[in-house]
Amino acid sequence: METVNPRYDALKNALQRLEEIGKKSKTDIIRDATIQRFEFTYEAAWKALRYHLMEKHGTVCPSPKSCFRGALTVGILTPEQTEMALQMTDDRNLTTHTYDEALADQIYQRILEHYLPLFLLLWQRIKEETDFGVTK
Repeated sequence: METVNPRYDALKNALQRLEEIGKKSKTDIIRDATIQRFEFTYEAAWKALRYHLMEKHGTVCPSPKSCFRGALTVGILTPEQTEMALQMTDDRNLTTHTYDEALADQIYQRILEHYLPLFLLLWQRIKEETDFGVTK
């Protein structure tokens, strides 16, 4: 079932793809693919959040970090989750500009342990505040 907005659909689809790769045994190729899917999911997540904050809360946020802070302000994220989202933004920026094996391994672990659950939580909270009946 499609949602009412393509931004939500993009997030839902990206999350499914990230979850799928996260279940595979780690190899260098799986790690790299996970990081790539993380990048797609991150972009879909903050853009869906930007749309959601504007539509449901009247909050304007021009950047990822401002959107995560906006999510804290309206109660979508807790302070701890917001801090994790801000760290996630820093990690996302690192994956774009540098490539280092040790760093890639660290970010891969954070994706599986922290960022994927955070994306899933964010998606759940958006669904709770939106009147479309999509199940994850």
